[in-house]
Amino acid sequence: MTPAFDLWVYLSSTPLLWLTVTLLVWIAADRIALASGRHPAVNPVLISIVTLGAILLLTGTSFAAYFQGAQFVHFLLGPAIVAIAVPLYRNLDKVKANILPMAAALVAGSVTAAVSALGVAALFGVPDNVLASLAPKSVTAGVAMGIAEQFGGQPALTAVLVITTGLIGAIIVTPLMNALGLKDYAARGFAAGLSAHGIGTARAFVVDEVAGTFAGIAMALNAVMTALILPLILYWFLK
Repeated sequence: MTPAFDLWVYLSSTPLLWLTVTLLVWIAADRIALASGRHPAVNPVLISIVTLGAILLLTGTSFAAYFQGAQFVHFLLGPAIVAIAVPLYRNLDKVKANILPMAAALVAGSVTAAVSALGVAALFGVPDNVLASLAPKSVTAGVAMGIAEQFGGQPALTAVLVITTGLIGAIIVTPLMNALGLKDYAARGFAAGLSAHGIGTARAFVVDEVAGTFAGIAMALNAVMTALILPLILYWFLK
């Protein structure tokens, strides 16, 4: 038997298999993104999702089996979010100088993200449980799923919508901001984090540290703001 075969036998019997596959897929996706010059359309998260989904389908592996290994990566989301405090501290003066604009943008963005999506969906006669699942789409997944479940939504559907929103935001944010002529990276980052949560924040850090810092702030504040205002907004759509 070859060492490679021995390694496969060992990995296939432990959660390390899917952890290893996840890491290898991410490394490959990131290399592809790097080779493209970090073009916004070549998003490593999107590439990884499509690749891993295809692998799971081809191997007939359930998500539960996959997550036994992938949960170790999931655990690192917490430390990654906490690590945003480092660039926040480095740019603290700039953050303090933009408190009022950020507050105004937060309210406007949170309300618009929810009302625009709910309004369009309601016009097409979308059922109430789907509306509740759709409403928190611009909030980070853990918070969004909790909000959706509280109002009778489907957390699994919410997770899909959250990821889709983040991917779309991360792909279009750079060309959109360039087309608008917006050169203030604080404003660009805040918009990315507000509308596209963690995936948008990751994209913002690729572009500029200041943009990433403000995106992280927006992501956190939007989770709180949405949890506060969404009950009032949903009241008008679900009554």
